[in-house]
Amino acid sequence: MRDVTPGLWLWRQPHPDWEEGSDWEPEVASFVVESRGVVVALDPLAPPPSARDVWDRLEQRPPDAVAVLKPDHVRDVDLFVRWYGVRALGPVLFWRDDIPKTELEQIRPGDELPGGLKAFDDGRGMMETPVYLPEQRALVFADALTAPDGELRVWDSALHAERALPALRELLALPFEHVIVSHGEPLHTRADFVAALERPSYSQPEGD
Repeated sequence: MRDVTPGLWLWRQPHPDWEEGSDWEPEVASFVVESRGVVVALDPLAPPPSARDVWDRLEQRPPDAVAVLKPDHVRDVDLFVRWYGVRALGPVLFWRDDIPKTELEQIRPGDELPGGLKAFDDGRGMMETPVYLPEQRALVFADALTAPDGELRVWDSALHAERALPALRELLALPFEHVIVSHGEPLHTRADFVAALERPSYSQPEGD
């Protein structure tokens, strides 16, 4: 469990679907933000019962809403809705077998989420909606960026140069200071984000 800045924290744990040869590291991050008096859980994966520090913190200030930022980040949205009775938001469509049982309110680029969070387009055509947290001056990504071995990179896509990079560069108009990602090292700076736009995109290493 780690604090990013006041009102924004995360926890990391191994993802149950990870297996050898996956193009992502086994540990993934889940996020909680409090903004304008509203607590929102972003892409939460329920921690194990033994993680009492995480559960105690969730219980101290339970989420008012949960948001899924990408179709394959459904994770434990159904459990959070059942346990906390929260409002749930997410993608327009899903393409995996783990379609949530909860009917999610749709998130589209340009939408304002609970707490004043703002949704954007990552430009990859994968329906990810990274969110800007105005009170924390932070951007939170599902998969558009990743940080294998701690280095922030843009995840590769067929539309990398044509759409992804231009969409991500548009985010530089926002006054963010923190960049938070699910995969790899979760915490990065604005300077790291700028550098990532100039690095080669990340794809599954050869031989994996």
